[in-house]
Amino acid sequence: MQVIVQKYGGSSVATVEKMQTIADAVIKRKEEGYNVVIVVSAMGKTTNHLIDMAKSITEKPCKRELDMLMATGEQVTSSLLSMIFKEKGHDSISLTGFQAGIKTEGIHTKNIIIEIDIEKIKNYLEEGKIVVVAGFQGINEFGDITTLGRGGSDTTAVALAAKFNCPCEIFTDVDGIYSIDPRLFPNAKRLDFISYEEMMEMSSLGTKVMEARSVELGFRYQVPIYVTSSNIKDKGTYIKEYDIEMEQKVITGLSVSDDVLMETINQVPYSSENISDIFGRLASQEVNIDMISQTSPSGGYVNISFTTSKDDEETVDGVMKELMKKMPSIDIEKDTNITKLSVVGMGMRNETGVASKMFRLFSDNCISFKQVTTSEISISYTINSSDKQKAIDVICEAFSL
Repeated sequence: MQVIVQKYGGSSVATVEKMQTIADAVIKRKEEGYNVVIVVSAMGKTTNHLIDMAKSITEKPCKRELDMLMATGEQVTSSLLSMIFKEKGHDSISLTGFQAGIKTEGIHTKNIIIEIDIEKIKNYLEEGKIVVVAGFQGINEFGDITTLGRGGSDTTAVALAAKFNCPCEIFTDVDGIYSIDPRLFPNAKRLDFISYEEMMEMSSLGTKVMEARSVELGFRYQVPIYVTSSNIKDKGTYIKEYDIEMEQKVITGLSVSDDVLMETINQVPYSSENISDIFGRLASQEVNIDMISQTSPSGGYVNISFTTSKDDEETVDGVMKELMKKMPSIDIEKDTNITKLSVVGMGMRNETGVASKMFRLFSDNCISFKQVTTSEISISYTINSSDKQKAIDVICEAFSL
């Protein structure tokens, strides 16, 4: 059985007219001899609209009910697209995540896929049907509908491709992966290839074309992933295993994120117990910490800074209030006007001097940075948001991005 999994994002299925165009392209692949599994997102901004409706009732909707609500968006798309296939003379069936055998676990709105039973999908394919799966959702061990978090439809598609041991094609509103978001730097270069490791790093650091978990699944199960536009017939980008021919530049891309909140806790009484308590409280509230920095002890105190998503600002504020009751000496500063810039490239494994060049660029252009973290293939900086565009321009020019 020659299977291919295709995923169409929200902008690609925003209208019935767009779905008609998608259906024609899918039918062409079907007629070429492929058994096609389609994974779809909700139409356009449907998910945001559903969340807004929930928040018109309560600022903190029950997450179980929110999952139930949000999952309907993808079900609308899948059923409509299946109807279109039937109308065009090709048998089709739409499936919810549960019907597609997608089993999940974790907290509501942020579940992870633990297993997929593809027998039902295989049976439908053997009957000649085009199978349309609602992405972004599954069912947990309690029988509750769950959702997979941001980019969850990508994860659904790659996970299904892994089970079928077949390629995965991601159709979106951009014609591939770029060295940087072209909206931030119009001369950005489209990449023909990018390694799984680089794409995972860029996604986790702020690049929004692919969700990091989906790329990680592709890497783990060696799923070839092709990212392209559903509107343009130009070549896209292959996400694949790294090979030496891909190492043409030290830096492959620049990720930029404005979704950054930096909290600084000054005058923390120095002890491992206190440090553990701070981050334990944050972890208990499911706050995902990104960058952390700590000063050397001075006079029995340290200063600690960390970054997290702005989505967690209210939760962090609550944790900080509780900490002040326990540690009256601390002084807390919050900065929401910062941007995280991250240069990423496999070439950094063997090339020295990238950090030195970045520091020189900042110095020569009067750009201050607040924190720095590194990995084997990336260096990240937090800077003032007012310096964002200047920093992007000089980095892209210096590294030919």
